[in-house]
Amino acid sequence: MIDIDLTATVSDSTRRFTLATRFASEAPVVALYGASGAGKSLTLQAIAGLLRPERGHVRVGGRVLFDSARGVDLPPDRRGVGYLFQHYALFPHLSVRENVAFGLTRWWWRGLSGARAARVDALLHGFDLTELARSRPAGLSGGQQQRVALARALACGPELLLLDEPFAALNPLLRHELRGQLADVVRRWQMPVVMITHDVDDVLALADVAFVVEHGEVVREVDLRSGEGRDVTRRALVPDLDIAPLTARERRVRALLHVPVDG
Repeated sequence: MIDIDLTATVSDSTRRFTLATRFASEAPVVALYGASGAGKSLTLQAIAGLLRPERGHVRVGGRVLFDSARGVDLPPDRRGVGYLFQHYALFPHLSVRENVAFGLTRWWWRGLSGARAARVDALLHGFDLTELARSRPAGLSGGQQQRVALARALACGPELLLLDEPFAALNPLLRHELRGQLADVVRRWQMPVVMITHDVDDVLALADVAFVVEHGEVVREVDLRSGEGRDVTRRALVPDLDIAPLTARERRVRALLHVPVDG
């Protein structure tokens, strides 16, 4: 069960944005779907502990990660959250193996215990990266970089995996194949996932439940398993995404998300 209720305000010299997002689900894979700038990434940052909300709570699997009323605010390294950043955020000066192991080491000592070294080796093998273990990120394809970033996110054995636009940095020709690979990873690891995306194909390929986000708020919930949707606040206005041909299920989901299906 993931239960999120957050209010936060971010601003700079030109813009002020209020995040007031609220959703809860027991679905294995939850998608936050909406246009760029809707507040999706801020929501992930708040869940991970990279952004401190003004009030609200973050509860995952019975654990309280943040609760302003109770004074709970776990630091990021104690939240049990794995984070796949949009552009992967790999360290260019580290090898593939060192990138995967990064969260298991300390800055003053790069050595790994036997159990942790075995875990890294297992992840490299599981993501078909063993032969690339000594390579640097600059020499990898986009798909290989994504696999390294996923392996790193899973190295600490997280209880929740956050995916920030997992295919945005990839060539469109690779996205279909890698959606399938990521779906296999999610099934294999059997942990809750919160994914953000502005691409309806990501929702169709991976999500069990989608929440439409607009201007910092969740405005609609769609259950892809039952094919049912409901407005939470007001009708969402989301960008038209032109994909074709559409199956009956795709047309149904697009209609529930209020994405135009014609044209």
